[in-house]
Amino acid sequence: MNKICKLIHNHKIYSTPYMSLSSDKFHDECGVFGIYKHPEASNLTYLGLHALQHRGQEGAGICSSDGKQLYIEKSMGLVTDIFNEKRLKRIPGNIAIGHNRYSTAGTSSLKNVQPIMVNFSLGSLAIAHNGNLVNAQELRDELEKKGAIFQSSSDSEVVVHLIASSSGTLHERLIETAGKISGAYSILLMTEDELFAIRDPFGFRPLSIGEVDGSYVVASETCAFDLIGAKYIRDVEPGEMVIINKDGLKSIKAVPSKRHAYCIFEFIYFSRPDSNIYGNINVDEIRKNFGRQLAKESPVEADLVIPVPDSGVPAAMGYAQESKIPFDFGLIRNHYVGRTFIEPRQSIRHFGVKIKLNPIRKLLEGKRVVVVDDSIVRGTTSKKIVKMIKEGGGAKEVHMRISSPPTKGPCFYGINTPTRNELIAATHKVDEIRKYITADSLQYLNLEGMFKVISNPEKYCSACFDDNYPILLRQDSVEQIDLFK
Repeated sequence: MNKICKLIHNHKIYSTPYMSLSSDKFHDECGVFGIYKHPEASNLTYLGLHALQHRGQEGAGICSSDGKQLYIEKSMGLVTDIFNEKRLKRIPGNIAIGHNRYSTAGTSSLKNVQPIMVNFSLGSLAIAHNGNLVNAQELRDELEKKGAIFQSSSDSEVVVHLIASSSGTLHERLIETAGKISGAYSILLMTEDELFAIRDPFGFRPLSIGEVDGSYVVASETCAFDLIGAKYIRDVEPGEMVIINKDGLKSIKAVPSKRHAYCIFEFIYFSRPDSNIYGNINVDEIRKNFGRQLAKESPVEADLVIPVPDSGVPAAMGYAQESKIPFDFGLIRNHYVGRTFIEPRQSIRHFGVKIKLNPIRKLLEGKRVVVVDDSIVRGTTSKKIVKMIKEGGGAKEVHMRISSPPTKGPCFYGINTPTRNELIAATHKVDEIRKYITADSLQYLNLEGMFKVISNPEKYCSACFDDNYPILLRQDSVEQIDLFK
């Protein structure tokens, strides 16, 4: 693994790529929030982005309108680090959109932080996008041949150029653009006096509409509504374009939707447990039911069930309830870890895991422990956790239970995933993985069992488990395509 380190006064400083537990997880590609005609539009957008911080931690931005012009503020970092009272005053008005961005390799720079704001023949326009366009490079090449100049590597800029190069009214241009782009997109756009929400025909990423103080709000997840006191109305439907202006809310079927392909990983890991997505289904409830189903499929004699916090907590609770094995928090997570950590010159065993997780030895010592996590990607973190529970916690046995099927394929629809060759389940059998992570037993939730928990399973994308990709891609069986986001 790539280590970035240097000596300072007999200490080693390791940057986030070496340390982060989350580096062995799939990562969502951004969150969006928008609000129309509210006197505190920017302030509420700031709060909405804070609630959606889990969807992207690299950078954030807010664009607003006072009815005459657009204003924008964006920077690298967390929402609360970027925006203060002084900065929020620089984005006045009653319409706003915001964006949280998650980092991908090679594209960590301010120029890729959104929203993107431009001026073109019809006025000013700003865009915030959650997803990934699978034909972005093809479209970008065509636009560049026609003279388009790009300032970033974001596929959202491709959308902007398509809109600018189309003809007709803005509404007509947006419909034309939606028909050209392919992949996952939950997009918010704004002008001086209108707000738009567009969702791809498969509905890969969640996007919901709410209302607060008589003003419409749109967000990636409903947890953003809860923070500002907004009421959920409905989801933006797959293939739908919602127009919000002085005449109210108007719906247009921008792109035909032949089938739905909601991302199942939103339930497994991405979305916050307190959010309701894909038709107002509660995430926490689904995760607990995954755990219950896992306990039915893969029981084991044990003394204690513990989660890998935080994402493994609901499934572990469900497993414990179904198996009648006591539940407890055997691993304590440090939520205040910065971007760099200083380690003594004498190396500490499993330092990368210990900086975030610590076992409670008095709880685990001498016990047979079931450890529930949401997924295994490369297996490196799971191996360290198992060894830490045995060596540091003194557990007699460690039985790993995963509340999703084996992850065998990369995602092309707005998730930062490793290549297929880096996914341990793509190249190893379950027992081989068990030996690698040094667990006494390892079992995953079956694909069939997962779909027993979910209503209408035909509406979900499970390509990372079964290679059933809704959109055909070139070379998708080997490599993860470049994520412009």
